[in-house]
Amino acid sequence: MRILLLALAATLLLGCAGSVMNDARTKTPYRTLKSDKPEKVVAQCVQFSWQDEAVFGVDAGAYLQPGEKGGSTVYTRAAESFVDVTTDAASGTVLSYYAQQDDFVAKRRLAALATCL
Repeated sequence: MRILLLALAATLLLGCAGSVMNDARTKTPYRTLKSDKPEKVVAQCVQFSWQDEAVFGVDAGAYLQPGEKGGSTVYTRAAESFVDVTTDAASGTVLSYYAQQDDFVAKRRLAALATCL
C-alpha cells in the first residue's frame, strides 16, 4: 500500500512539474554549462548535490527522470529549478539549467550543479 501511495504521489508531482518545465523550455535557460563527464554521471551528481539538507534544508528534494528528448532531467519540487542534461556529439555533456526565480536559492542550486562539471 505504501509503495502504491508513493508511486501515485510521484506521478502527481511529475504531472504538475511537467507543465512548468515545458513552459520554461520555451524560454532561454537561466544558464547553459558543459562537461566532459558522461551525462548519467553528471545527472546523478546534480541530484545528489541538490539533496544536501545541510545546504537546502527542507527544500532538499531532487528527482531524476529520463529527459524529454533523451538524456536526463533533474528537478526540484514544483520544478522551481531543473536541469536538462544531454549529450551533444560536438560539445560533450550539455546542462541547460532553468530556475523560476532569479534568487539566492537559484544561485545556490547553480553553484551545487557546477560542482558536478
